[in-house]
Amino acid sequence: MPKIIAFTRTRNNSSSDGGPQFPWSERQDDDAIDLPGRTMQIDVSVVVPTCDRPDLLARCLAALILQRFEASRFEIVVVDDRPSPKTRDVVMSWAAHATPSGPLVTYIASPGPHGPAAARNLGWRAARGNLVAFTDDDTVPRTDWLEKGVRAFEEQDVDAVWGRIVMPLHRTPTDYELDAKRLERAEFVTANCFCRKSILEKIGGFDERFKTAWREDADLYFSLLDVNAKVRHVPVAVIMHPIRPAHWGVSLSQQRKVQFDALLYKKHPSLYRQKIRATPRWDYYVIVLAILITIGALASGAYPVAAIAAIAWLGLTARFCMMRLRPTVKSLEHIGEMVVTSALIPPLAVFWRMVGIVKFRTPLF
Repeated sequence: MPKIIAFTRTRNNSSSDGGPQFPWSERQDDDAIDLPGRTMQIDVSVVVPTCDRPDLLARCLAALILQRFEASRFEIVVVDDRPSPKTRDVVMSWAAHATPSGPLVTYIASPGPHGPAAARNLGWRAARGNLVAFTDDDTVPRTDWLEKGVRAFEEQDVDAVWGRIVMPLHRTPTDYELDAKRLERAEFVTANCFCRKSILEKIGGFDERFKTAWREDADLYFSLLDVNAKVRHVPVAVIMHPIRPAHWGVSLSQQRKVQFDALLYKKHPSLYRQKIRATPRWDYYVIVLAILITIGALASGAYPVAAIAAIAWLGLTARFCMMRLRPTVKSLEHIGEMVVTSALIPPLAVFWRMVGIVKFRTPLF
């Protein structure tokens, strides 16, 4: 069972040595919270999954605690998917920085790691608010984010809303940065969304088979649409999402996520084709087929066939590389990265697609 601890500051929050004290309580199943110094009725719960990123979490919590929203009406629920003393200390520290009447801050140590989908499920199920706001530990919500998101439910008949994500870039991006920035145009991203707790209960929350931060938000969105939930876009609810630095060749390790496209396609084939990808990645399949023909022809001594297949492979790979390079920075290091990764991505992507097809018993997609 996860360990759930609620922290809050009271007006008498100094220990004998001058340091902060943290009244804490095991979470109960009541609507009201009774801790030393006050009673609160929570309207909205902000759920933040985290996994071994205390510095990013601290930045996010600072922005949440400074929200221009009545502190007694909201709580912050941090779910630690890989429980660590550093993460718990960050949560305690920011609870100490809250004003005496600041929001309740709850720390949940998840027996994991299980991934962000499972962490969010722990968070919303422990939430006391009728509304649940989701964000990530690497975001910086604008000070009026919570106010704007909650207002949408007060002014409209909706079950869920998603806000706007801003990922600032002040120079020509790398391929990784450009790919990350596409999140700004995505529908219903869990870095910035609000749901009624009742609708989450109706659809069962997140599918915990999505083990990484990939497609679990699209699956939740599609599940909402499947039950005809009223979902709206609220662009005035803004969250900043700085793009984190990435190591060389990061696009290669990201291909592992493709296996979860198979699960999403299996569950929602029509919506997948409508909103994710209209057709299969035939270019990847053709590239891999050309590689296999080249190897097989060389092994059997059919050198003309091997030459034709190799030319096709090189041509398609060069096309793929140029497509990635065209809108991005042209430094020598980045060009080298694009050449190497463009040769490796198609076979890796097809491999992980096959893994997903087998694991989730999905047809070719």
